[in-house]
Amino acid sequence: MDTPPPLLHIDNLRAVKVLGKGATGTVFLVHDKSGGQPFALKVAEKSSAHRRARHEISVLRRLPPHPLLPHLICSFEDDEFICWGIPFCPGGDLNVLRHRQSDRVFSPAVIRFYLAEIVCALQHLHQQGIVYRDLKPENILVQLSGHVTLTDFDLSRDLAVRKSHFSSHTIPKSNTRSRFALGKKKAKSARVSPVSRRNPIEDFSANERSNSFVGTEEYVAPEMIRGDGHEFSVDWWALGVLAYEMLYGTTPFKGRNRKETFRKILLARPEYIGKPDPLTGLIGELLEKDPTRRLGYWRGAAEIKEHRFFRGLRWELLTEVSRPPFLPSRDEPKEGGIDVKEHFRRMNLPPSPPPDGCRSDLSLAEF
Repeated sequence: MDTPPPLLHIDNLRAVKVLGKGATGTVFLVHDKSGGQPFALKVAEKSSAHRRARHEISVLRRLPPHPLLPHLICSFEDDEFICWGIPFCPGGDLNVLRHRQSDRVFSPAVIRFYLAEIVCALQHLHQQGIVYRDLKPENILVQLSGHVTLTDFDLSRDLAVRKSHFSSHTIPKSNTRSRFALGKKKAKSARVSPVSRRNPIEDFSANERSNSFVGTEEYVAPEMIRGDGHEFSVDWWALGVLAYEMLYGTTPFKGRNRKETFRKILLARPEYIGKPDPLTGLIGELLEKDPTRRLGYWRGAAEIKEHRFFRGLRWELLTEVSRPPFLPSRDEPKEGGIDVKEHFRRMNLPPSPPPDGCRSDLSLAEF
């Protein structure tokens, strides 16, 4: 039986600094007065985000250990707050790291390494029947080792796993033509269809598909916009958007506003610079509008690992690489004296809505 995470109390923690603020709550770098290594503490108000917070804690608690995914260090709550701790990643996120590059893009070799690790992390989630649904550079953190880890599981969902997803199932003949081709059939309307707003607590059961509409607008898959229902392949679509952004410094379907972005996601093809190569080939196969023709739909991560962009990669040794592309500083964070509760109250003012056209989180479901 797994040992439950220790029960700490917020009054025994002191914050070194604020690491970030999201839809669910605020993240602090904290240390326990009794000692131990600093860790990241998420703090959410019960009045605003308790369902999403409890869902993320539940996912972290039951995830089998994996070197590219976080584990739950502690969790606790009082009358006002829900708090949970995860390991601190001193390397920041991939968005920050990309902007530190001289041309604000990664080389194909660096992209290959990070994409491979993300594929392995998503594969582990999918094997547990969890679709992530929030893949983006800001949610990919760099550990002290230089390897990545995913974060923020409040938009994840439990889904039933198809037997073919982790077998040697062959793609049906009707789906064997090039995934680059959109086909000659009439394209669906770009009008954004109404989507289901069913209680997400009901959707947390092992359904075959989900109808919730969540994510970050530039990373949302076409089937989400159409309201067709979706499954694990929305994560592979997001992987294609991520790869494109890492290569070119922008997402492939970004419009002047949300409506134009959605229209491009539904109808436009990604534009590439230069001659086709294995990386752009991978992106094109991941950004297939029809999820049943998308790379990864039939056999999950196995299909993506077999792509020629990853040819020669020793997948079994990936997490043992001692010199990843970027190694964070080993400087120990200085102990601070910020009171977590007071600082949370002071900074947790109602956020202003993002201007139309800015990348923003979408969640029409109440968590």
